[in-house]
Amino acid sequence: MILQDLNRVRQIAVIAARHGFADVTERAGLWRMLGRKEKVEVSPESQRASTARRFRMLLNELGPTFVKLGQILSTRGDLLPAEFIDELSMLQDQVDPIPLDQVHAQIRESLGKEVQDLFAHIDPTPLAAASIAQVHRAVTQSGDEVVVKVQRPGISERIDSDLTVLRSLARLLEAVIEETGVYTPSGIVDEFDKAIHEELDFINEASNIRAFLANHVDRPYLKIPRVYDELSSRKVLTLEFIRGVKISQAKLSEDDRKVLAHHIVEGSFRQLFDDGLFHGDPHPGNLLVLEGNRLALLDFGVVGRLTKPMQETLVMLCLAVALKDSDSVARILYRMGQADTRANLVGFRNDIDNIIGQHLPTTLGQVDARTLLRDLLDLAVKYRIRIPKEYALLSRASVSTEGMLRSLYPEMNILEMVLPYAKELLAGRYDPSQFQGGLMRTLLRFQSLATDLPTQLSQILLDLESGKFTVTVRADQFDKLNENLRSVAIIAFLGLCACGFIVGAFISFAQKPWMYGNVPVLGIVGIALAAAFFGAVFTWYLFGGRFRKVSVIRWLKKRR
Repeated sequence: MILQDLNRVRQIAVIAARHGFADVTERAGLWRMLGRKEKVEVSPESQRASTARRFRMLLNELGPTFVKLGQILSTRGDLLPAEFIDELSMLQDQVDPIPLDQVHAQIRESLGKEVQDLFAHIDPTPLAAASIAQVHRAVTQSGDEVVVKVQRPGISERIDSDLTVLRSLARLLEAVIEETGVYTPSGIVDEFDKAIHEELDFINEASNIRAFLANHVDRPYLKIPRVYDELSSRKVLTLEFIRGVKISQAKLSEDDRKVLAHHIVEGSFRQLFDDGLFHGDPHPGNLLVLEGNRLALLDFGVVGRLTKPMQETLVMLCLAVALKDSDSVARILYRMGQADTRANLVGFRNDIDNIIGQHLPTTLGQVDARTLLRDLLDLAVKYRIRIPKEYALLSRASVSTEGMLRSLYPEMNILEMVLPYAKELLAGRYDPSQFQGGLMRTLLRFQSLATDLPTQLSQILLDLESGKFTVTVRADQFDKLNENLRSVAIIAFLGLCACGFIVGAFISFAQKPWMYGNVPVLGIVGIALAAAFFGAVFTWYLFGGRFRKVSVIRWLKKRR
């Protein structure tokens, strides 16, 4: 590491100790890396706080990169327990706005023209200021009202520097902490690296907005802002300005609330099961109410994508939950994830049965979707089932949507609301008149299996008859046992050879008259040569052959 990185590591170690994580820094060897240990007192606020809250306070004090890490982790219920997700969801960017002259400089550098040639006016007071970018209202040269999102100067370089430190810390943690959960620290840093660089690239967000605009062109109840491509780049994004009121601040009648609730459900359904592209952060600040009970969706930095197989799996999961079929829920979750080990499906199913029984009443005012989804994800983590991040993001989006629906129309009957969409989903899945229907695909797969099965069975029977049929059984324990038996046999063989050689050398050389006192010098020399030779052979086998396969991390763990 360079000196700057070491200074950052020292800063992280001090702040972590101040928030009660001194044991982690000690185990990770940060102070050994820095050469000296500083005595840091735990702050009074951290002494009273829970681990999750102390973790949030730690990230908040470490600065924009770590705040962003916490915000991204708050969307990943498959990585952290619910308590941590709740705390990290409260992380807010607390940064001062950058001066207007820096905004102009960034626009000029990114778009290659003077600001006055691009915009007739830019409001000097930002609409919002965050750790990555800030937003200003503006007017184009053609008179269109727009919003301009400008990336903070130097933020990309600062994040890359912090990522270098994070990777080093992750490797240290992996070397000293045996149990790191379903994901390793390095894996989490890799996920963060990908997510943060996608967010830093405004071209990616512009592409998301264009895709949403194309998907919703025939849905008049939901408006998506237009992208001004000629006024956008990797660090500047210019969008259509939409006049509206945040849904949490709008004054609505009961009928208006009912209509808007139906629009939210309809839009969510179409995004998930028609488009395969859904908004990853639909909180009330990103949803505006327009005239005519229409809605506008904002901020497309975080989106989720579902493939057709993922959509079909989601349909079956929703159906299994609605029917309270815990066995099917367990098997679907197991199939959609990647289990690190062989999961205990019986225990998994019993735990799911308890969750479904607790959280599945009939009216929206009683449903706690937040707890239901979080409990299911927590169970997956408990049983070491790695759920794809798209489902975790969908869980976060569903929780936000459920919260808005609860505020808008808590009396809405969930069965009455969802039943038409459930019928549509099942009709599309099992309608044989549609070649793309799920039933048709299932029949085609079964037909292919039925066609190939006789040939495959015939091949197996012929191999069995001719003696070519073999069954290979692999098990880690058998491999370890085989390795140990081989080692014992080789060591025993070398030991017998050494004993025979030593005795033979002593007898042979002892017959010579060369004596020193009453001691046969040549016999002693023969014993020494034999011992040295076989000692060298044994040492080569032990360290050159066997220990060479031991990884550095395993070696470090054995030294602890």
